[in-house]
Amino acid sequence: MADADDARFMQLAFTLGRRGLGNTWPNPAVGATIVKDGVIIGRGWTQPGGRPHAEVEALRQAKKNAQGATMYVTLEPCSHQGKSPPCADAIIRAGIARVVSALEDPNPEVAGKGHARLREKGITVEVGLGADEARRVHAGHIMRVTKNRPHVTLKLALSADGKAGLAGRKPFAITGEQARTRVFQMRAASDAILVGIGTVLSDNPQLSCRLPGMFGRSPVRVVLDATLKLPLSTSVVATVRDTPTWVFTSSKPSAIAEEILQQKGCKVLRVGDLEGRLDLEEVLKVLAEQGITRLMVEGGPKVAGALAAAHLIDELALLRGEKNVGATGIEALEGMPIDGLTGQLQSRGREKLGADTLEVFERQS
Repeated sequence: MADADDARFMQLAFTLGRRGLGNTWPNPAVGATIVKDGVIIGRGWTQPGGRPHAEVEALRQAKKNAQGATMYVTLEPCSHQGKSPPCADAIIRAGIARVVSALEDPNPEVAGKGHARLREKGITVEVGLGADEARRVHAGHIMRVTKNRPHVTLKLALSADGKAGLAGRKPFAITGEQARTRVFQMRAASDAILVGIGTVLSDNPQLSCRLPGMFGRSPVRVVLDATLKLPLSTSVVATVRDTPTWVFTSSKPSAIAEEILQQKGCKVLRVGDLEGRLDLEEVLKVLAEQGITRLMVEGGPKVAGALAAAHLIDELALLRGEKNVGATGIEALEGMPIDGLTGQLQSRGREKLGADTLEVFERQS
């Protein structure tokens, strides 16, 4: 099969896999296509909650036609018995003749074993087509299995004069409707969204995905609250039956305060603290243990600045509006100029969103 065809069918697999972003944790959002004689006979992507896997879904579509076909998959097929049987075994049973895999899975339970099992059964295995894109799409899974924390994306909105808002956190719309729509799309592709208690008290945000038909894709809401003063009247508590809310606190607040939030439906998680601030590395570790792979941060200057200072930001989505706030406006990062963060990362490009601009930066491995 021609290289151009391979690239086209792999690109379709990536497109399919992205449908699961934010909806498959703790498993990666994998995509798969099955092709025979130039015709697509099976398509699949990881289903909500992480099962069934993409390969199984594609094989289910292809049925007996899978015999002698080629499968394109965005991550190495699993080889271990988890909550579902190994995908590698299903591929072998179906009679697939060739597997084009974008990336070896760094999960120690897989780590090349899936590819090896396929080769042992005489299946041609080619690895590496679309590897850079695979590393981006599966960044959350990779970070969780290699560093025991989620991939962290910080979203910031800056005015034309570089401010993140008005003094005293008074309401001020920095960006327009197209930018807000993009933020909702980013939320839908995230497992969880994190803010500090200051943002909740000042803005009372919903932290949901308010796009038609997409509310059900709203991520888990994570609030950092070292003293456990989260009011029960806030949106993140009042709507907890619709969208989960997890509250991180220290060991100091009373068990009664914790029990009250738990009775409302919130999950309360305790971590260490230093001088009144929660240990962010421990917060990320606990999130990974809970299954979170992709974390979006929309917190205020304190949270954003602390993450930046600790070099815990893997990606930055920087929105720039056309309005000026003025000299009294607040900075985006506490204790660090914005170029202190962008200097840690590399720009991946810009795009216009109406009158606003979105520039994405990422950490280089």
